[in-house]
Amino acid sequence: MLQLMLHAHRRIAIPPETRFVLEAYRRRREFGDLAAEANRQRLARWIVDRPESRFADLGLDAERVAADIVAGPPTLGSAMKAVFRAYAHRFGKPRWGDKRPAYIANLPVLLRMFPDAQVVHIIRDGRDCVASLKEMRWHRSGLHSAISAWAQAVDHGRWAARALPADSYYEVRYERLVTHVEDELRKLCGFLGEEYDPAMADPAAVAPVAVPKAKTWHARTREPVGSDRVGRWRHSLDPDEVRLCEAVLGGRLRAQGYELSRAGTPPVTQRVRYEVATARHRLAPVRRTAIHSLDRLPGVPPVAAR
Repeated sequence: MLQLMLHAHRRIAIPPETRFVLEAYRRRREFGDLAAEANRQRLARWIVDRPESRFADLGLDAERVAADIVAGPPTLGSAMKAVFRAYAHRFGKPRWGDKRPAYIANLPVLLRMFPDAQVVHIIRDGRDCVASLKEMRWHRSGLHSAISAWAQAVDHGRWAARALPADSYYEVRYERLVTHVEDELRKLCGFLGEEYDPAMADPAAVAPVAVPKAKTWHARTREPVGSDRVGRWRHSLDPDEVRLCEAVLGGRLRAQGYELSRAGTPPVTQRVRYEVATARHRLAPVRRTAIHSLDRLPGVPPVAAR
């Protein structure tokens, strides 16, 4: 919904979710020194030809985009920028962005590639997020992973709020966005340095263009903005699921202003399974430190977009 609101702005383009930015960064050494044209060509083909990249969802001329990557500056960020800039040009817009839930856990990587990026983080009641994930046919990791994903996203957001400048990071509350649409979008535009565009309040108008038909789970994006999904966890989660959510997320929920139902204590086995699912979450600070340390190593090729 927020992606479409931004895409509806006359100056901003936000494409359907892609799958090449983070993967390209992880595999950047495989492409070699991008100062060599052959390596930029290899990276370009990897982006535009792989079905896993979801490049086809962007509606762009693959050969033209590949040529732009090859002709552009020899950095990974510049190659990514060439794709999104082409998407923005498709709609005659000067600004572009990208949306993917995994980005909140990889902000140091994104800021290495796009140092002037503005990060917009939308936060929703964790219990509603878990209830929503339960309905998604692509989410196969289970309840405990879904709860951990929300905890991780909020923790990364707290880190970003402390570490990033005020003009680089902004939080939107889902519940306020769907009940005070224009007011919240005006504030967001103020952060972005853009004038408010009334078209943003009607994201369904651009859904046919910006949401691939195959993503049937996004069918509600073609409907008017409404608050009927606020508090849906009360009907979608069973009592033990509510107990587990509130037991492990309680502090974070309260810190975000969400009231607890005081559902009680979850079974010990459920708590243990959650602790196992969230083990990787605890390594996040180590990953951030490793990325920052990498920046200081001699001979590391630049990745920032030019």
